[in-house]
Amino acid sequence: MLVQNHGADFLERAIAAGCKQANADIVLKNAKLFSVLDGSVTKTDIAIVGDRIVGTHAEYSGKVEIDAQGRFAVPGFIDTHLHIESSLVTPFEFERCVLPHGVTTAICDPHEIANVLGSEGIRYFLSCAERTLMDVRINLSSCVPATQFETSGACLEIADLLPFRDHPQVIGLAEFMNFPGVIHRDPKVLAKLAAFQDRHIDGHAPLLSGTALNAYLSAGIRTDHEATSAEEALEKLSKGMTILIREGSVSKDLDALAPILQPDVSGFVALCTDDRNPLDIAEEGHLDSMIRRLIAGGTRPLDAYRAASWSAARAFGLMDRGQIAPGWRADIVLLDNLEECRVSSVISGGVLASQTAFDMRKPVAPVGLDSVNAHRVTAENFKVSARNQESRVIGVVPGRIITEDLSKAVPVENGEAQIDTGQDVLKVAVVERHKMTGNIGVAFVSGFGMTAGAIASSVAHDSHNICVVGADEAAMAHAVNRVIDLKGGFVVADADGPKAELALPLAGLMSLEPFESVHDALQTLRSAATELGCTLPEPFLQVAFLPLPVIPHLKITDLGLFDVNKFELVDPAA
Repeated sequence: MLVQNHGADFLERAIAAGCKQANADIVLKNAKLFSVLDGSVTKTDIAIVGDRIVGTHAEYSGKVEIDAQGRFAVPGFIDTHLHIESSLVTPFEFERCVLPHGVTTAICDPHEIANVLGSEGIRYFLSCAERTLMDVRINLSSCVPATQFETSGACLEIADLLPFRDHPQVIGLAEFMNFPGVIHRDPKVLAKLAAFQDRHIDGHAPLLSGTALNAYLSAGIRTDHEATSAEEALEKLSKGMTILIREGSVSKDLDALAPILQPDVSGFVALCTDDRNPLDIAEEGHLDSMIRRLIAGGTRPLDAYRAASWSAARAFGLMDRGQIAPGWRADIVLLDNLEECRVSSVISGGVLASQTAFDMRKPVAPVGLDSVNAHRVTAENFKVSARNQESRVIGVVPGRIITEDLSKAVPVENGEAQIDTGQDVLKVAVVERHKMTGNIGVAFVSGFGMTAGAIASSVAHDSHNICVVGADEAAMAHAVNRVIDLKGGFVVADADGPKAELALPLAGLMSLEPFESVHDALQTLRSAATELGCTLPEPFLQVAFLPLPVIPHLKITDLGLFDVNKFELVDPAA
């Protein structure tokens, strides 16, 4: 964020412009100001000095005057929880991609790059946040690694987080995924929580309820984006949590949670994307898409826009934004109409979003360009021993990161369990890529629909080892080895070799190319996966969530199959 001086000289200019004794820097003429407090619409000029609104409900003159042409002016949108890394582009390219969709504040958890690079990854994100037009705020990654049952590239204890605590772009502590550690009072967990009791602590508690939820909230945790049903969300609301309705590329909870966004509670509900890639942003939009869908489904525009701005700002202590009024941060989105939420122009911190403004940002050098350190593999590395025909199988549910714990009979040959494409039982493996340990966890997965080939990714939450799903062990080996060669990325392969790819060399998570190039590569990858029979609309991020051992019910890490409910490694042989 381009920080501006708010000293006495600035205040003198702001006050003078507010009372029309001096020209404002920028004036939006002929706007229809939409109030997120009462839903009223007022035709007015909006005057701006620096990064601050100084006048509304009057006519103003400015050094620069922009004719809003009767468009609606709403407060800038706030994405309350996301991982920029999941956009597969750098923070600068992410901003260039989503700021035109009206997102003027992004509350980011650099959890993915932190799991790979530790403190270096957080420093990289903070350096970018100091230079963006959008206000990128950071919640410090609280659970690196997420569990002890996987190999991560880094480990962040409280001593590693404290040096960042008072950075101006830091809000507090990011999603506390280790809810068992909270409830059972793990000393290292308590040390992190104690150090941030006076700051925001973001929650992450899927399906947690009853007294266990009470215990979790007693640690001072205030928000949650993991509710997947209205019933779950309502219990959390009743216990003081702000619910962040999530709609990402994989986790799609908007339809299930839209009914809770009612007038009486809209001040305690906000919006987030969590993980969203450039393909979905280009095809559907970002928070603007969520607002559009909420209104189309019957939500009052007042409640939808309030959740996207005012409520979000209040929940995270951003007390200078969330409405269009004198004295507030000049984050303004111009819309052709409220119902369709089609963005025509965006002002972020008093700066009109444009390519010229983007070009003025000071570059930040990429980091982690040699973070993929793994042994090459062969088809032999993906064997699964069997005692009988029954195997535990990870069941993928499209549109959700919660998986099922299935038991299926699979063919057995020479004491080894086999792939069975006839009943959609494929192999899944996680290859350790940080420390050259040679660890490879192998099990079975259902829900991809593939009849041939393999999909591999170095984006694999949360430790970001290489995850591969395949209907053929030779294709799995080709895909993994190509990811290693690329120094990170997505690969689709068949038994003869790679068929499509996207290099992600920045920490094995992000491309160095423009988001348009990433978008085009993802289209090619999606087509290649479909040709293998894959039925999932977003197979790559779905692969990426299979190793996430803090989301129920059955997952896989480089150490093996993991039962999240029991919180222990288990044998894939049922």
